[in-house]
Amino acid sequence: MYHTYNPYENVVSVMTEAMEKGNIDKTMFEIIKNPQRETKVYLPVEMDDGTVKVFEGYRVQHSNIRGPFKGGIRYHQDCTLDEVKALATWMSLKCAVANIPYGGAKGGIKVDPHTLSKRELCKLTRRYTFAIAPIIGADTDIPAPDVNTNAQTMAWVLDTYSQLNGKPCPGVVTGKPIELGGSRGRKSATGRGVVISTKLLLSLEGKKLEGTKVAIQGMGNVGSNAARIFFHRGVKIVALSDVSGGIYCESGLNADEVSEFLEKGNLLKDYEKEGVSHITNEELLETECDVLVPAALENQITEDNAEKLRCSYIVEAANGPTTREADEILDKRGIPVVPDIFANSGGVIVSYFEWVQNIQELTWERNRVNEMLEDLMSKSFGEIMGVSKECDCTLRMAAYIVALRKLIYAEEIKGLFP
Repeated sequence: MYHTYNPYENVVSVMTEAMEKGNIDKTMFEIIKNPQRETKVYLPVEMDDGTVKVFEGYRVQHSNIRGPFKGGIRYHQDCTLDEVKALATWMSLKCAVANIPYGGAKGGIKVDPHTLSKRELCKLTRRYTFAIAPIIGADTDIPAPDVNTNAQTMAWVLDTYSQLNGKPCPGVVTGKPIELGGSRGRKSATGRGVVISTKLLLSLEGKKLEGTKVAIQGMGNVGSNAARIFFHRGVKIVALSDVSGGIYCESGLNADEVSEFLEKGNLLKDYEKEGVSHITNEELLETECDVLVPAALENQITEDNAEKLRCSYIVEAANGPTTREADEILDKRGIPVVPDIFANSGGVIVSYFEWVQNIQELTWERNRVNEMLEDLMSKSFGEIMGVSKECDCTLRMAAYIVALRKLIYAEEIKGLFP
C-alpha cells in the first residue's frame, strides 16, 4: 500500500531511533517530540486588480528550552502544517548540534510567490507579520529567510514589527539587509556551511576540495552560493538544476556564469553553451560524481532512487531531502550522508552572529564572521564524529544523538513547570 510521505512523521521516527541508539532517557522525550505551539493564520490581501484573496499561513514553535525560538519563513504553494512542524523540529536539533542558544521554529505561507507582484508580496508579508506579531520578538522568536524569501522579505517583516512597537527592533529578524542591521556573510552562510561540511567530510579520508566532482540539485540561495564557493575553491561542478530542469557538463560548469544567468530572471532550461547538455532533476540525482548536494526541497532521495545514485558522498543542503528508507539503503551501500541538521547549519549560525551584533549594537567584518563559522562547524563535526564512533552509527544518527542529549539534558535540569 502506498504511504504518503509525511516529513514530521519522518523526523519523529529518526528521533525515536536516535534515542534508542544513544541510550538516552526517554522520560522527557514526549516534550521534545511535540511542538510547544502551532499557529495557523488566515491572511486577507487586496490584490493589484482590486480582488481580495485569503492566504493560509503558519508559525510553529517547537522548543525554546535552550533559548529563543529561531527559524525561517518560507513561501511555497505546497507548504503544509506538517511540513512546517518538521522544519521547526529540525531547527531545534540543528541549533543544539551547532551549540548555539536557540530553540527551533518555522513559518510558512501557502502561496506561489512567483504569481504575485512585488507590491502584493509586500502586503502579504506585512499581513503575516501583523498576524504573528504577538508571538515573535528578539527575546522570544526570531524569523529569518527560507525558501522563496530573502533580505527584502525580512526588511518588510522588520519594518512592520517595528511600526507596531513604535521603535526600531533590528533583533526581531535575521537575514535582513546590511543597511538595516544585517550581518556581513549572512546571505552566503548556508551555502558556505555546505562547502565547509564537504571539506570536513573529505578530510577524513585525506582528500581535498580541489578537483572534486560535485552535482548540486537546486539553485536557490543555498545551492547557488554553495556552487559559487565550490567553484572558487577549484571544485569541478558537473551538474546544476533549478525548478525547470538541470544542466550537465563533464568538464565542469562555470558557477559564476550560471548564477549570473539565473539572476537575470532566466531558467536553466534556457541555458545554452557548448559542451552543456540538459537533464532532468531526477537525472541530476543519479549523475556520476564524488559529492551529491541536494539543495532543493525535502523528500528527494527516496527508496525509489537510492539504489540508482552514483555518488560517493551526500551533503544535505536542503532540509529533509533524504527519507529514512533511503538512509538505510545508502548506509548499506557505504555512501556517507552529512545530515541537514549539520550541513546546512551555516545559515542559523551566522543568524546567531547577526542577532548578537544587533543586541550589542556593533558590526563584524566578513572575514571574522566566516572564520567563526568554520571554527564552530569544525567543533560540531568533531563532536558528531565522536558519537558516531561511540555508538557505531551513521553521521545522521550521531547528529541526532548529539542534539537530543543536549535538549533532554536541558529539560531535565530545568524540570517541568508548574
